[in-house]
Amino acid sequence: MRIPHRSPRATLGFNMTPMIDVVFLLIIFFLVSSHLARQESQLALDLPAATTGRADRPRQEARRVVVNVLGEPRGGRRIQIGGRLLDAEELADVIRHEREHTEGGLEVRIRCDRRVPYRDVEPVMLACARSGVWNVTFAVVAGATNQP
Repeated sequence: MRIPHRSPRATLGFNMTPMIDVVFLLIIFFLVSSHLARQESQLALDLPAATTGRADRPRQEARRVVVNVLGEPRGGRRIQIGGRLLDAEELADVIRHEREHTEGGLEVRIRCDRRVPYRDVEPVMLACARSGVWNVTFAVVAGATNQP
């Protein structure tokens, strides 16, 4: 019978599988979230033109929520946040929730078609005011002339 021989230099190793799993999950999370953020601002809207104003300066302390006001209603609704079509009451709930769960302030960016009448933008501004959000900006095309 042969006696097993143990080597005096037994190697210790780390189990890297859990760390690799976590890294891959983080990569997938950031890819999906960046795609959704880009998709929200790439919605094809004919933005109004502005001849005056300030350039957008990114602020690190404020979280931004982009509200799209569509030119043509979809399912009877014109307001879209994060790919979801909302009515005025749902919009107010979303803005209130975001404000309550955001530290450092909340910015609401309104993107709307240039042909959308003010009566369709007003519910967005009222929802912001009623929720206590005063940092409201409009997305526009800079340096162009406003053509109907």
